[in-house]
Amino acid sequence: MANQAMEIPSELEWLNTDQPLSMEKLKGHVVLLDFWTYCCINCIHVLEDLKILEKKYENEPFLVIGVHSPKFKNEKDKQNIRSAIARYEIEHPVLVDNNHVLWKYYEINAWPSFVLINPEGSIIGKTAGEGKRELLDKAISNILQKSRQKRTLAKMKLKITSDIHIESFLKFPGKIFIDKTEGTLYISDSNHNRIIELELMEENTANVKSIIGEGKEGYKNGNFSESLFRKPQGIIKHKNRLLIADTNNHVIREIDYNLKKVRTIAGNGKQGYTRKYKGDPLSISLSSPWDLEIGDDYLYIAMAGTHQIWRLNLDNNQLESFAGSGIENIVDGDLKKAALSQPSGLAYEKNRKRLYFADSEVSALRYIDLINDKVETLIGKGLFVFGNKEGPFKDALLQHPLGLDATQNEVYIADTYNHAIRIADLREEKLENLIHRPRKGVCKIGDKDCDYLPLYEPNDIVLYENKLYIADTNNHLIRTFSLKTELIEDMYILES
Repeated sequence: MANQAMEIPSELEWLNTDQPLSMEKLKGHVVLLDFWTYCCINCIHVLEDLKILEKKYENEPFLVIGVHSPKFKNEKDKQNIRSAIARYEIEHPVLVDNNHVLWKYYEINAWPSFVLINPEGSIIGKTAGEGKRELLDKAISNILQKSRQKRTLAKMKLKITSDIHIESFLKFPGKIFIDKTEGTLYISDSNHNRIIELELMEENTANVKSIIGEGKEGYKNGNFSESLFRKPQGIIKHKNRLLIADTNNHVIREIDYNLKKVRTIAGNGKQGYTRKYKGDPLSISLSSPWDLEIGDDYLYIAMAGTHQIWRLNLDNNQLESFAGSGIENIVDGDLKKAALSQPSGLAYEKNRKRLYFADSEVSALRYIDLINDKVETLIGKGLFVFGNKEGPFKDALLQHPLGLDATQNEVYIADTYNHAIRIADLREEKLENLIHRPRKGVCKIGDKDCDYLPLYEPNDIVLYENKLYIADTNNHLIRTFSLKTELIEDMYILES
C-alpha cells in the first residue's frame, strides 16, 4: 500500500454532502475512510462505532468519509445508495466508488475496512472488520495530539451539510405480519422505531388501531407510549403477544396486549459474537436478529449478524443456536456444520415441516428440513453469484432477497435487490417472476408497465385472502398485489 493518500478522482460522485471533497480540501484534517457496501451486516454494525467517534471528535478537525464500494449490481445505483444513507441515518459524506478505484489503491479486500489519514495526507494505518472502535479512537486521539504539536491541524473544521432527509407516515417499513383470524396487519415501521397495528378494511384501506413505541431511537421497556425500539424488523404474533426482532438493540421484545406493556424476552441489549449457546434467553448477547417465525412451539430467529438461525422454546423458555456454524458461506447438510450467509427472512410450512429462509448474502432460497435436521438449498450458488433469472431452480438467480412467505407448494420471495416479487414453484422446481421492475426509460400512452409505481427494494411479503401484502421499503409504502386481477395498489392508511 502507498504511503500517501490518493487524490480523489474528480469524476467520482459524492452523496450526502453540499460540496465535492478532495484531499486538498481535507488538508489539516484527520480523515477516516470507511469502505462499505450497504448490503453488508458487518458494515451496518460498525456505523454505530463511527457515530460515537464522530460525536466524540465533533469539535476537532476529524472527518469520516464513507467509500461505498459495491458488492451487488443493484448497489451501484446512486439513488439506491442515497436510500441506504437515509435508512442507516449516515451523516458523513459518501463517495461512490463503483469501479473500486480507491478500493484497489488502498488494497482493500474486505467489508468493512478502514484507512486512517493524517492532516498532511499520509496514510497512518489500515484495519478491517468489527470491534475496532477502541483501536481507531486511540489512533485518532494520538494523531490529533501530535498534529497539534506540529501545528499541522486546520484552524477551522470543514463544515459538511447532509442533504438527505425523508418525511412520510411510514419510513423504511421492514417486516409485516397479518393475524389472519382477526384481519389485523402489523408493521415494523423501522426508521420511526415503532410498531403499527392496523385493522384491514375494504377498498385497500386500513385503520390505525395502535402505535407502540415513542418513536425515538432507544431501548426502553414499559407501556406502549413510552417504550423505545431501535430499527425493529421481524414481527410475529403468538397467542395475545406480539414478538419483535428489535434488530439494532440485538434483542427480542414482547408486546403484551393484555397488560399493554413491552418487555424483553431474549438478549441483554448488547451485540454478541457467540456461535454456540443453550440456556437462559436473557443471559446472552445476540447479533442483529432480523426475522421471526413460529413452528411447533419454537420461535425461530434469523440471526443475521452471526449467519445463523437460533430458536427459543416457548414451553421451557430455553434459547439455543440451532442452524449454521457461523461461517459465512453456502454449505448444506448437518445443522451445526452448515454455512449460512446473513439469513434475513423466514417462513414455516407445516405440511412439509420446513423452515424456509432467504439467505441474503448468497442470494439464495434455502430451507431447514425439521424432520431430518438438515439444511438444503433450492436456489443459490455462492457469495458472488447473483442476478435476475427465471427457470429451473438449478439455473435460477436471485439478488439479495430479504422476505418470504410459503404455502405447501409455493414460496413467495421478496427479491429485494431485483425490486421484484417471485414465485418458487416447489412441484415444478421452477422460479418465475410475478412482479418485476420494467427496464424502461420512456413511458408511452397505453404502456401497462407505466401504470403503477415500481417496487423499490421490497423487504417482506405476506399472502392473505388471495392478495400479497408487500413491505415496499424504499417507497415507504405497504402495497398489495391481487393474484386474481394482477393489480398493484397502494394501501391507504387512515390515521386516527
